[in-house]
Amino acid sequence: MESMSVSRKTFDTYMLPNYNPGKMIPRRGRGSILWDQQGKAYIDFTGGIAVNALGHCHPSIVAAIRDQAEKLIHVSNRFTNEPALQLAEKLCDLTFAEKVFFGNSGADANEAALKIARKYAFETFGSEKNEIIAFDQAFHGRTLFTVSTGGKPEYWQGFGPLPPRITHLPFNCIDTLRQRISDQTCAVILEPVQGEGGVRHFDTEFIRQAKDLCQQHQALLIFDEIQIGMGRSGYLYYYQKIGITPDILTTAKALGSGFPISATLTTSNIARHMGPGTHGTTYGGNPLGCMVALKTLELIHDRKLLAQTEQKGQYIVKRLHTMNQTQQYFTAIRGYGLLIGCVLQNHLKPRMDTIMRRCEQDGLLIISAGRHDVIRFAPALNIEDSEIDSGLNIFAKVMASIT
Repeated sequence: MESMSVSRKTFDTYMLPNYNPGKMIPRRGRGSILWDQQGKAYIDFTGGIAVNALGHCHPSIVAAIRDQAEKLIHVSNRFTNEPALQLAEKLCDLTFAEKVFFGNSGADANEAALKIARKYAFETFGSEKNEIIAFDQAFHGRTLFTVSTGGKPEYWQGFGPLPPRITHLPFNCIDTLRQRISDQTCAVILEPVQGEGGVRHFDTEFIRQAKDLCQQHQALLIFDEIQIGMGRSGYLYYYQKIGITPDILTTAKALGSGFPISATLTTSNIARHMGPGTHGTTYGGNPLGCMVALKTLELIHDRKLLAQTEQKGQYIVKRLHTMNQTQQYFTAIRGYGLLIGCVLQNHLKPRMDTIMRRCEQDGLLIISAGRHDVIRFAPALNIEDSEIDSGLNIFAKVMASIT
C-alpha cells in the first residue's frame, strides 16, 4: 500500500480508540530528526518516550538487526540461543544481577518482578506474606497486575476486580512507609525517577531508609528503571548513581533501541524460586531482540556518552531556567540527565495541548509527562548540540506566543 494513502482518519477507521495520536504521521528518521509523509523535518525531543536513546535508525543498530535477521530471528523457549546468553552475561557483568529474565516490554518486566517477589515470599515465609507497597503517581505498565500496582486510579478504573493486597502510599514520605510496612509485606516497588508521574525523583535518603525497612521486614526492594535506566541519568542505571542496590531491577524501553525487549534482573538466591514452568513468554529472549540489546548496551555503556548525557541535560535545564526568569512559565524544572520535566504554571495547564501542537507545527516534538501539567523532554542521548539549541529556540518562541 502506498504510504500516502493512509492518514489520521485511517486510525479512526481501523484502530482501537485507546490512543489519540496527532495528525502528523512520521515516515522515516535518522538520529534526532523525523520526517513526515510530506517530507517536513522535526527535531525529536521525545525519543519515542525515552526508547530511542541512540536516536532513530542508528547505523550500528540497523546493521545488528540486518545481520541477526539473516541468521536466526526466533526459536521457542524449548531452546536457548547465543545472543540471549551473551546479553544475560553482559547485563550481569555490568550490574549487581546474577540472573536475568527476558520479556517483551516494561510491563512484562514488572509483571515478572512482582511475580518473583510473591513467589520468593511464599516459598520462604509462607502464604500470608504477600502485600506489595507502591506509590502515588507511579506507572509500572498496563497488564492488570502492573496497572493495579501503578499509582494512577484513572488507569485501572473499570478493569476490576483488581489483584488484592496492593497498597499505595504518598510519594517520598518515609514516615508513612515506616508506619505501613510490616512482616506481611513481600515487596516495595518504586521508580527512582517517576517518568509518567511528572519526572519526580525519590530523595536518596528516602530510598536508603526504604531499603533498610525492607531488610528489617524481609521484603524485597524493586527498582523500576524502565524509563530512567539505560544511560538516561548519565549512569547506565540510576541505582549506580545513588549507590543503593535493589533486590530486583527492571529495564526495557531503550534496552532494545526501539525493538521490543525487556529484562528483569535479580540475585541467584531470589531467582532460585522461579523453577521450570513458573513463568514464561513466547517472544522474550528471542535472538533478534537480544542481539539488538547487546549492541545497544555496547554503545550506551560508554563513559564519554554517559558524561555527555549529564552535560547535555544540565545545559537544557540551564537554558530553561534562563527562559523562565523573564516570563515565569514553570513552577519547577526537574532534570536528571536527559529526562527533564517542566511544571507549567496554573494558567498554562489548560494550554498543554496547544503548546505541543504549536511546537509540532514549528518543527519540534515534545510530550507531556503522563500528567497535564508537566512538559517532558527525553531526547536521544547522542542528540547534537545544534539540535538541542534549535529545539529550545522553537520551544521558547512557542511559549512566548502562548502567553
